[in-house]
Amino acid sequence: MATIKDVAKHAGVSTTTVSHVINKTRFVAEDTKAAVWAAIKELSYSPSAVARSLKVNNTKTIGLLATASGSPYFAEVIQAVEEACYKKGYTLILCNTQNDLEKQQAYLAMLAQKRVDGLLVMCSEYHPPLLSLLENNHAIPMMVMDWNKHSGFTDNIEDNGFHGGYLAARYLIERGHREIATITGQQNEFTGRERHKGFLHALKEANIDILPEWIIEADFQPQEGYDGVMKLMKLKKRPTALFCGGDVIAMGALCAAGDMGFRVPEDISVIGYDNIRHTRFYNPPLTTIQQPKESLAVMALDMLLDRIINKRETSHSIELHPELVERKSVADGPYLKK
Repeated sequence: MATIKDVAKHAGVSTTTVSHVINKTRFVAEDTKAAVWAAIKELSYSPSAVARSLKVNNTKTIGLLATASGSPYFAEVIQAVEEACYKKGYTLILCNTQNDLEKQQAYLAMLAQKRVDGLLVMCSEYHPPLLSLLENNHAIPMMVMDWNKHSGFTDNIEDNGFHGGYLAARYLIERGHREIATITGQQNEFTGRERHKGFLHALKEANIDILPEWIIEADFQPQEGYDGVMKLMKLKKRPTALFCGGDVIAMGALCAAGDMGFRVPEDISVIGYDNIRHTRFYNPPLTTIQQPKESLAVMALDMLLDRIINKRETSHSIELHPELVERKSVADGPYLKK
């Protein structure tokens, strides 16, 4: 493998001149530059990214500390982040932590050793030990990408899950439903909890009571949606509509309804949350609450780069706003005003 000394010898110049040509740090005569680039091409020389990073004090790499990349929503956000990084000339290092504090600590140490320029964090839940861990690493410019304002030491983008849950319930109510059930996300996590709070607020605002057996807490997995609908549709008093705290829950719910011989939306209307990529191919296409995933990725990276490049120390917070995406999984309910 050719070195910078080999290039300098081949071009008949000093290694310093080769460095200035590559990094554009000083004027070099055109014929000299041409000789250096010809030597680089002939020898297939590739500058050392490590050596360059030591000189310019950046590595053009961003770390992403994520809960997991397996769920459709996280996978789509991560893909959008990677695309945004690529367009800006940065490499993304993805670290899946499964919300394991030991893994989070190990990955943070590794990213610090690799001298990443900045860190994006998307961990779904922020318990005090993780917040302390992040604050102890505040020397790395940081952006928290999800859900709630956590601390003043970093930037963050907040998703208004409360408003999203409210939108879902209001839509079902406006379509004439009063017997509305829900299969929520985990209530010990901020994401599921806020969506459920917004849902309940809309029901209360409309003076609608919800039966305790119509509230089923679940993990964000299709099996949980499947099992939840199996329970709901076996009840003596069945709901006419269902709000699922995530599209993957709705996937299982639609499957269970079909297996039990119920039609969606004729026998039960279903609305999801997240608008993951394939929801328009569900049977029927799923009405859902849109999460602006691409906007989240671009805004997060832009704010992080602003913090990195401009050495900004003040913390900024941005709130995103979910929107309803209307498809074919919700029908008019028995209380629709004609």
